[in-house]
Amino acid sequence: MPTRPARRFATAALSFAAALVLAACGNPSDGGTTEVKAKDGTRTKINLSADQKRITTPKVDSIAAQVPAEIRKRGTLEIVDSSDSAAPLTFYATDNKTVIGVEPDLAYLVADVLGLKPHLNTVSWENIFVGLDSGKYDVGFSNITDTEERKEKYDFASYRKDDLAFETKKNSGLKVTGPKDVAGKTVAVDTGTNQEKLLVEWSAENVKAGREPVKIKYYQNQSDTYLALASGRIDLFLGPNPTAAYHVASAGQTEIVGTYSGAGATLQGLIAATTKKDNGLVKAVNSALNEIIDNGSYAKVLKRWGLSAEAIEKSEINPPGLPKTNK
Repeated sequence: MPTRPARRFATAALSFAAALVLAACGNPSDGGTTEVKAKDGTRTKINLSADQKRITTPKVDSIAAQVPAEIRKRGTLEIVDSSDSAAPLTFYATDNKTVIGVEPDLAYLVADVLGLKPHLNTVSWENIFVGLDSGKYDVGFSNITDTEERKEKYDFASYRKDDLAFETKKNSGLKVTGPKDVAGKTVAVDTGTNQEKLLVEWSAENVKAGREPVKIKYYQNQSDTYLALASGRIDLFLGPNPTAAYHVASAGQTEIVGTYSGAGATLQGLIAATTKKDNGLVKAVNSALNEIIDNGSYAKVLKRWGLSAEAIEKSEINPPGLPKTNK
């Protein structure tokens, strides 16, 4: 299927208004909920319990026929996501064992369309790609950004906008509008991510301009990152906007001080389902994603997680992604 160019922006993709204003509250009486308030004031209650009552959609025979014969014969779709993710992307329900979030919800819808039983494999971030490379997993749904470098090894079917956020302690007075605002600052980021690539390039740009580089820090998990932020050992944390907004709401001690497109200043970043290159599955996944966009189940999933602002109009195969050199 041919692809169309992603929407480009003439101006920088930074903005200081977070995509969502979130208000979170625990409610043990109904299994745990979080309330999400959009900019227009509407509220959505997120179910955090193990009983998710996931949105489903019918099988489409013509799309299921596009699945490679080996996978059709097996009858399962081996989905892989990351244990390193956080709410509302991929995280554990209040029973501490059931994996929930927008990523598994969308993956399950795709499996529905393909007529396959979804089998979710939750692994560390690096093992997503190890498993895809070896053929252990069929498709990754784990907030994976479409990048030109990754396209050398993987095929992509886009399904959500990719926006990043700079998070810091409340009332810090910080605002991030570009590289100069993080010069000399200590910023945490997850290794192997596109946000790390962007931060490294911003640091190099600062050095070239005669400013201080960014002091980049890495932590094993988000709890360590947020402890470092609370204690003042780091100034900022750069991560996915959905998880940052969710944390701002639930913790009440931090704020978002800048957002940025995951593909750089001139291209809207895209999150995409990821398959091993040329394994024959991406066309079926792309068709399934466009089916759920068209039948409305996609919009329902995004709404239930408070991510309607990250919806795309159409899934594309291998659309333009984060450039190898983001300048």
